[in-house]
Amino acid sequence: MSESDNDCLIQSTSESLAENELGKYEFLVAIVIWYDILSVVNVVSKQLQSKNMVIDDAMKKIEDLVSFFKTYRETRFSKALESAKEIAIEMNIDPVFVRKREIIRKRYFDENQNDVSSSVPQSLEESFKTNYFLAVVDQAIVSLNSRFEQYQEYEKTFGFLFTSDKLRSLGDNDLKSCCLRLEAALKHDEVYDIDGIDLYVELKLLVHSMPKEKMGPVGKA
Repeated sequence: MSESDNDCLIQSTSESLAENELGKYEFLVAIVIWYDILSVVNVVSKQLQSKNMVIDDAMKKIEDLVSFFKTYRETRFSKALESAKEIAIEMNIDPVFVRKREIIRKRYFDENQNDVSSSVPQSLEESFKTNYFLAVVDQAIVSLNSRFEQYQEYEKTFGFLFTSDKLRSLGDNDLKSCCLRLEAALKHDEVYDIDGIDLYVELKLLVHSMPKEKMGPVGKA
């Protein structure tokens, strides 16, 4: 294929993309939504990757992120439409959703099959909100809740070792329970990676020899 043919192909592909995707209001709304989401997620992601991050703080970050998504779900769709509309006007794009096919509102399992209202066609805006906006946000909430539950399990098993303050705060019975719980968590068949009672004794000695300043999980002040 000659260079001129390549240039024509690139031009044709670019024009097709501009007309069929970039030139659609729906595409602009999607871009605005993802910009809003990723702007917040990227900040939290960088914070979670900090070497000084401890699980308590990580759990709080995830909780705050879930709260953001729940608020975003309820309040930000109309704002995303407005932002996309401003961009569309600047790009000489008609700020309306284009009908591709007849869209019927999703019928839920608990709805009466004979209910006429369940088959009323959705507006294009309502369809986009239901099938794209809410789908994206709800999936993010589900994923974050799953991550939060994982952190809870980690904290339940290993949390007492993450900071010197937490270790000092435990009474003898609580410390022993934590050590035995860790022993059980690290058990494989009948093989134990640690002895909970030995760990309990060692940690009691360690608590008395630790410096008073706060220490993180890597032993740094």
